[in-house]
Amino acid sequence: MTTSPLLIVVGGTDPVYRGYCVEQAAAGYPIALIDTKSPSWAHHLVADHEVADIHDVDSVVAAGLALAERHRVAGVVTWDEYALVPTAALVERLGVPGNAVEAMTACRDKARSRRLFAEHDVPSATSTRVTSLEQAREAALSTGFPVVLKPSSHAASIGVIRADNIEELLVAWEFASAGAGEQGPEGSGVLVEEYLAGPEVSVECVTHQGITTALAVTRKEVGFAPYFEETGHTVDAADPLLPEVAPVAIQAVRALGVTSGIQHVEMRLTATGPRIIEVNARIGGDRIGTLVRLATGLDLPRIAADVACGRQPDLTRTAHTTAAIKILYPPASGVLTARELSADADATCPWLHEVTWLRKVGEQVALPPAGNLDTARVGFLIVTDDTAQETRARLASLTDDLTLTVTR
Repeated sequence: MTTSPLLIVVGGTDPVYRGYCVEQAAAGYPIALIDTKSPSWAHHLVADHEVADIHDVDSVVAAGLALAERHRVAGVVTWDEYALVPTAALVERLGVPGNAVEAMTACRDKARSRRLFAEHDVPSATSTRVTSLEQAREAALSTGFPVVLKPSSHAASIGVIRADNIEELLVAWEFASAGAGEQGPEGSGVLVEEYLAGPEVSVECVTHQGITTALAVTRKEVGFAPYFEETGHTVDAADPLLPEVAPVAIQAVRALGVTSGIQHVEMRLTATGPRIIEVNARIGGDRIGTLVRLATGLDLPRIAADVACGRQPDLTRTAHTTAAIKILYPPASGVLTARELSADADATCPWLHEVTWLRKVGEQVALPPAGNLDTARVGFLIVTDDTAQETRARLASLTDDLTLTVTR
């Protein structure tokens, strides 16, 4: 048994995208892990573990109770979208700080989110849940083109597609309904929604004891239309947009009944003002937590751990710069035959914080719609500079010197 109260981490151990979360939480607390397999790369960070299906409520609760028999538990946290509801169930069972199952279900089920947004006057999008192509057609005609189709309870833009007219709706329906077949159990069917035109951003928030604070704005790059593949993100500590979008993000978090943890609130900046896409009740993906730390000094995984354990988080900014990530995609689908970047993340390029390759030469790569996050991305670059403009210029210079070759 650990001498200090222990933090249980449910899932989220992918070393590339979530490894930093485990490391930063473990720097502040002894941690136990509930995951689908025994810890590998993170074994030296973990005081104990249980193997469980992290997307199943009963499995997670049983694993958590087994850990609680061996340790004093201070809190439970996850940054895995599909483990939010099981984690909330464990929180309730152990009586530690955290969100209610109902609130996490409201975040996961986008149809329920839309209803709650409407009830609380949160600016959002017109949305209709459908289960057939004919219903999708009726909803699209009622809403007006263009429309967006998406599974009700998926993530990472899986199954999300835009249709500009009735002719495109059939292809969109097939793509979205295929994604919906693999979605989480919190929602069902496909949503046909009003397309929100305008730049996409997210607001990174923390909620402690029911009080939400907006910490940073993430400006997003989205590509591969009519799909919504995220290709880059920028966090500027001095972003003037924060005062405008913060109240809308906070209003959305409150409407869903979220009272604890980190929230990644996605919205579009439309001609009528910011309008909510969705609220993800966990740290944003694509290393957004790393960007927030580099730009502001705010450590989102440590903040999440503190809140989960009932402690007041430290929200003192210790940096005032800009950080950005560029996600590298191949020029076409096929076999990756060359990948080369002239710069290295070393003392000669202190502004280049990380170069990570996700695909090796000789491996197959596939762009959307055939490809997904695992097969489409070749790697990513993380850079910093004083301003957003300078940071984007750094990324542009790197990508100009980048070689990615694919043989079909």
